[in-house]
Amino acid sequence: MPENSATRRLSSVAVIGMGYVGLPTALGLHAAGLKVIGVDRDPDRLQAIRNQVVDLVESDRTQLAAALRHRDFVLTADSGDISAADAVMVCVPTPVDGHLVPDLRPLRAACEALVRHARPGQTLILTSTSFVGTTARLVVEPLTERGLTVGTDVFVASSPERIDPGNVTHTQRDTPRVVGGVTPRCTEMAARVIEVISPIAHRVSSPEAAEMSKLYENTFRAVNIALTNEMADICAGLGLNPMEVIDAASTKPFGFMAFHPGPGVGGHCIPCDPHYLLWQLRERRGAAPLVDRAMTAIAERPAKVVGQVQEALSQAGRGLAGTRIVVVGVSYKPGVLDVRSSPALEIIELLAERGAKVAYHDPLVSQVVLPGGSVMTSVPHPAGPDWDLALVHTVHPGHDYGWVADCPLVVDPTYRFAGSLTQAERTGLCAA
Repeated sequence: MPENSATRRLSSVAVIGMGYVGLPTALGLHAAGLKVIGVDRDPDRLQAIRNQVVDLVESDRTQLAAALRHRDFVLTADSGDISAADAVMVCVPTPVDGHLVPDLRPLRAACEALVRHARPGQTLILTSTSFVGTTARLVVEPLTERGLTVGTDVFVASSPERIDPGNVTHTQRDTPRVVGGVTPRCTEMAARVIEVISPIAHRVSSPEAAEMSKLYENTFRAVNIALTNEMADICAGLGLNPMEVIDAASTKPFGFMAFHPGPGVGGHCIPCDPHYLLWQLRERRGAAPLVDRAMTAIAERPAKVVGQVQEALSQAGRGLAGTRIVVVGVSYKPGVLDVRSSPALEIIELLAERGAKVAYHDPLVSQVVLPGGSVMTSVPHPAGPDWDLALVHTVHPGHDYGWVADCPLVVDPTYRFAGSLTQAERTGLCAA
């Protein structure tokens, strides 16, 4: 190892995986004055980035346009290029399969490339959310087998990502990050990278502590989402407005954190991350019954929403068969194009299976592939009277949804769509 490798100025970082985490990470590093090597095995993704046809908040979109004009912002499919960087960050997805078992293929491939091309003096950071011990199993052990000493030759740490797509309030520039290295020196070397894009690197004693902190964060959210959905159902059954109750509870300045009901949970984190913990516990013959039940409730939520639609139609003297239903929004959250694990896709299929004539309108998502493989295209200019019922799923800011008020029935599992409760009251519908 070069004598000054641990103290020399950080000048370049490679980012493996240029998706929803990797691209904003790369842009933040480049904006701070570092050379960035963005690596992705998908040539279509790289071309989309070059064409600026990617889902980013406006500030990141501006940074991307600027970065593409510079020679020190490199996009490549060749993982071998990471050997030229002072540090490497792994930012690939960690999904689950159809059986809710961790799908480690993207992470394994990225870590194999990381280990294969690592050189003495580099800092190697895993940001992908995974089970406790991932860094040791997929990075430290293979590096040791290569003959590299972690903490002396190379520096390895876990620093789980905290990027929230579409969130302009809590950006990565404003959000602290947890950093846990294999050795204290590893932690400090990783912290100097993380502090380029984050205001604080909160140091913990090990990669395992960092990995567990991320699992805890997202499991906390999953449990509370399951709880707020259950409380919304209870409130509706008692003839109460769930949002009024939540707003009232939120006035307590301690001991309460507001979560909001909805049609289900989608995206890259909540539907997946707790299953990494549950999977690891099953391997160890352990259990987390509260977490397990919360994830079951989350998985069951789309079917419950379909039940709400059936109840609304029943109150109006109708059944699902032949009913014209428009789903309002299909992305998993407002302001993003991402439909990964979106409850809307399952809801649409369930409604169609029960005989409904289903369509959707989403100004950001022109086309979706349903779980069964069929393709559906967004209705570009819907009119309320064309539908028997509108199901509110995702409402994007800055778009006109006035037409929904003209639908005969409106079911709103979010309880936050302007005018939907008035419409529900007008039709005698309680959209639980």
